[in-house]
Amino acid sequence: MSFETTRLGALPDATAPDGSEVRILCSASRGSLAHFSLPSQAVSRAMAHHTVEEVWYFLLGHGQMWRRSHDREEVVDVEPGVAVTIPVGTHFQFRSVSPEPLAAVGTTMPPWPGEGEAFAVVGIWEPTV
Repeated sequence: MSFETTRLGALPDATAPDGSEVRILCSASRGSLAHFSLPSQAVSRAMAHHTVEEVWYFLLGHGQMWRRSHDREEVVDVEPGVAVTIPVGTHFQFRSVSPEPLAAVGTTMPPWPGEGEAFAVVGIWEPTV
């Protein structure tokens, strides 16, 4: 067992398949943590995951998240203090509706396996990233 300590980087480590900026934080055997940021007024690409589920906690900005799974579909307003789940296979898309970026930290369980995990789906908004 080892300890890991990280600080939020000034620059993104990657661009997520949905188009948001990703800053990788910590990873453990059963989950990983990252910071996601979407520019002001931007709309992500709609995605789903093959094997991981996620929990997001919003830190900055205001926006909306669309989720659809089987016969359930909803759009929720997101802002600092709001947390959402994205179960395996759920279609999701999010957008910023504020002058500042929309930012969240997200836990992925199990840890993000890499390229090919996310796949594009049809969303409800036209993506801008």
